[in-house]
Amino acid sequence: MKIAFYGATKTVTGSNFLLEAAGKKILIDCGLYQGKKSDIRENYEEFPYNVEEIDFVLLTHCHIDHSGKIPKLYVDGYNNPVIATKATCDLAELMLPDSGYIQQMETEWKNKKRRRAGKPERAPLYTAQDGIDSLKLFKPVDYGEILELDENISVRYNDAGHMLGSAIIEVWVKDVGVDDPVHPATHKKIVFTGDLGNNNMILLDAPTMIENADYVVMESTYGNRQHMKATNNAERFLNIVSETLEGGGNVIIPSFAVGRTQEILYEINKLRENKTDEEFLHNYEVLMHTPVYVDSPLATSATEVFNKNTDLFDEEVREKIKQGENPLDFPGLQFTRTAEESKVLNETNTPKIIISASGMCDAGRIKHHLKHNIWNPKSTILFVGYQANGTLGSRIVNGEEKVKIFGEEINVHARIEYIEGYSGHADQEWLLNFVYSFIHKPKHIFLVHGEPIGKEVLKDKILETTGIPVSIPEYGEKYELAEEVTVIEKIDPLCEVTGLRLETKSRLRTLRASSRRNDCNSKSRPSKRRNTRKRHSEDTRTY
Repeated sequence: MKIAFYGATKTVTGSNFLLEAAGKKILIDCGLYQGKKSDIRENYEEFPYNVEEIDFVLLTHCHIDHSGKIPKLYVDGYNNPVIATKATCDLAELMLPDSGYIQQMETEWKNKKRRRAGKPERAPLYTAQDGIDSLKLFKPVDYGEILELDENISVRYNDAGHMLGSAIIEVWVKDVGVDDPVHPATHKKIVFTGDLGNNNMILLDAPTMIENADYVVMESTYGNRQHMKATNNAERFLNIVSETLEGGGNVIIPSFAVGRTQEILYEINKLRENKTDEEFLHNYEVLMHTPVYVDSPLATSATEVFNKNTDLFDEEVREKIKQGENPLDFPGLQFTRTAEESKVLNETNTPKIIISASGMCDAGRIKHHLKHNIWNPKSTILFVGYQANGTLGSRIVNGEEKVKIFGEEINVHARIEYIEGYSGHADQEWLLNFVYSFIHKPKHIFLVHGEPIGKEVLKDKILETTGIPVSIPEYGEKYELAEEVTVIEKIDPLCEVTGLRLETKSRLRTLRASSRRNDCNSKSRPSKRRNTRKRHSEDTRTY
């Protein structure tokens, strides 16, 4: 059994791992790089493996840094199953076409500049239609169900508690040697955590604890940090919001369209239940008399998907739903779908709260709201999620006095706040608790999806407390998974894409996409209880 790492190796984006086992090649996640321009350019590189040789894609969840290159994989020739939970499949119907639309819009904006400079135009990485077409590959699976990919490989999806439908994936392999009497088959198990949820997530159950594994590929986003205690989050949120609104400013919340937005809506709705002191009640009244806009057509649709998958919610939330309450609704809440509705928000002086994607401020409508508010000392930019290095969000959080938005340099005079406890990722304590929960300890752990310092700190903690060997893979490293885990292959780091290479690839991509769409048009297309260990049945089915 071998595993190669083609993403999320020195960053929190671009998750993409290739497992070779029992004669099959299986991709775990296929995500976009986000953040720095040098990282984003890597999206345009050809896949470092033969796409047509991949037998399965196992998708941990639908965030774009895990799923966003699946349409490109499809355009490049992949036509086998993408296996994911039902909720992830539902969200993919929204997110992948939306990602393609963003690719098109950003490419068109850049092409206008290229035309003015007399440079050749480029094609988008993929289109909204490519996103739609790739959805036919998705096959849903339930949490806890053992699925046989073939006679030698089985998988099980477990609740990761990170976002709706997110999964920790267990893979059992009857390794090669099946017909070799000298080297008989051995059974091995590898676990891919995807993104592990914060144990105090507002809507979702805590992550499932796994009892045993031979190898673990584990995220490390907050490997060197602890979250603020959740009991302080709501009150701090309310204080920040009320102070800004009473001062005549707007509160702008850059939020991932799927996950954080729904949690913020629920938290706002829940604030009224527990407090009785006068200051709190005053601040709450300010909030309740303020319009709250969710300015993202994707977030609007995603909230509807959440309402269709309430069986995945935390027990307390499910109980409220049984009592007839809608935990994602409250007075003053308004959704904007069209660009025209979004523009109106910046044309009025009435203090308001605007929740808009993307959470790292690198794409989407949030950039327009930042442009209209970040210069204003009355307004507040309130961050509630992880900000990857190099993103506009991270530059703002880290105190840059000027930022460039749509080519215009703008002074940062707004109040900048960051409530880290809303993060959907486990902090160092709960990452370690996930490792400690194994009854039979893994032979080896690979740390991915984190910044270098976070990985190093978490590695030292795991070694110090458990003695389990830990590796921090480099991009392109391939490991042999045996009693001794060894690196058997390396490739040079991705070089920067020159204009000529990028232009050539762009034209090839356009031709392939056009050809595929023509082919498609000529044929008919198929239209937990918190803090307790979860158990699963052994029901199986086969693909």
